[in-house]
Amino acid sequence: MTAPRSASGAANSPRPSTPRASDAGMPVVAMIGGGQLARMTHQAAVALGQTLRVLAAGADEPAAQVSADVVLGHHDDLDALRTVATGSNALTFDHEHVPTEHLDALVAEGVNVQPPPTALIYAQDKLRMRRKLQELGVAIPAFAEVTWVGDVTSFGEEHGWPVVVKAIRGGYDGRGVWMPADADEAEAIVTRQLDLGVRLMVEEKVALRRELSAMVARSPFGQGAAWPIVETVQRNGQCAVVLAPAPALGEDTAIEAERMALGLAAELGVVGAMAVELFETVDGAIVVNELAMRPHNSGHWTMDGCRTSQFEQHLRAVLDYPLGDTSPLAPMTVMANILGAPEAPAMSMDERLHHLFARMPDVKVHLYGKGERKDRKIGHVNVVGAAGGHHGDATYVSGITERAQRAAHFMSHAEWTDGWDPHA
Repeated sequence: MTAPRSASGAANSPRPSTPRASDAGMPVVAMIGGGQLARMTHQAAVALGQTLRVLAAGADEPAAQVSADVVLGHHDDLDALRTVATGSNALTFDHEHVPTEHLDALVAEGVNVQPPPTALIYAQDKLRMRRKLQELGVAIPAFAEVTWVGDVTSFGEEHGWPVVVKAIRGGYDGRGVWMPADADEAEAIVTRQLDLGVRLMVEEKVALRRELSAMVARSPFGQGAAWPIVETVQRNGQCAVVLAPAPALGEDTAIEAERMALGLAAELGVVGAMAVELFETVDGAIVVNELAMRPHNSGHWTMDGCRTSQFEQHLRAVLDYPLGDTSPLAPMTVMANILGAPEAPAMSMDERLHHLFARMPDVKVHLYGKGERKDRKIGHVNVVGAAGGHHGDATYVSGITERAQRAAHFMSHAEWTDGWDPHA
């Protein structure tokens, strides 16, 4: 792999400063962000004969380690965005943090930005998203904008404590979200965040049975495709496990959620993959929590459990190819994130992989090339269930789930949760 270059064409690389088209005449897709989502999208691009050009903040980022076409620069630098977009067939995203005004400028200059900023804004700005969903009649939690601490205390008095305070922009994996239990706690949180210049909103805390996710994709032509609704298990605000499809979810409810997500993609003008994060309430209702207009953690299971992964589908969609078949390959697939241990084990990652494969040869492992630290997503595992099972069979589901979590824990901690000793 050739070393990456800076957006300015600085001499940290022998490569030319102007991005090149694919030598094979195949499409070049530019992706803003060099994280694991870009890395896995690159893997899908390789299979399709395409080039994924990456805008990464550093040469050590997951996608920059593997892509042969890397531009070093920051997502809030318009010149860097212009550089990575030069000669591309489409420009898309590993995250939603690019300033909207920069994307508007690129569109005005003729760049094929997908999803377009008119859609992406609803994933960037949670308050605008809530207002739009309310306008469309989609079930959402009660919410309000926060301009001073009194907005939260009055909201809590009306809807009950605790409440959920969110940063309107930014925030991920539990960051930018607070759950004050009373007015005093709310005052401390809100005062501090407003003083820091953080725009806030407040929502009711929904009484949950579980969290779900609806992954869909849409092309500029208007074709849509949906994967089965999945259950997501959160720990400390992070997605830890995904069960696909969601166990024991009624068929009517699943179809309703898929249709709602596809309808939202069409109404908002989304192009590419989109995750609609959902709450299933204690009374069985489905409520929209958040939107993500890119490949998403809740879709990682599709890499091994579906005919078309979310990463291939995202490329198909942004290039306006016909979309792929989203049929599952097994009755159940479970994804478990490999989350960094409090201290990295003495056993190397490669040795852990060796031991895991010796004991669990069917487990599919996806590593991101990231350094280990506590709770950091450094990879994930997929366990594809045996044929003949059913996602309504609790024993079948629990067996696959336990194996996925056992494998993920071993990869992060170098210890078996069931106490297994290979030398005994």
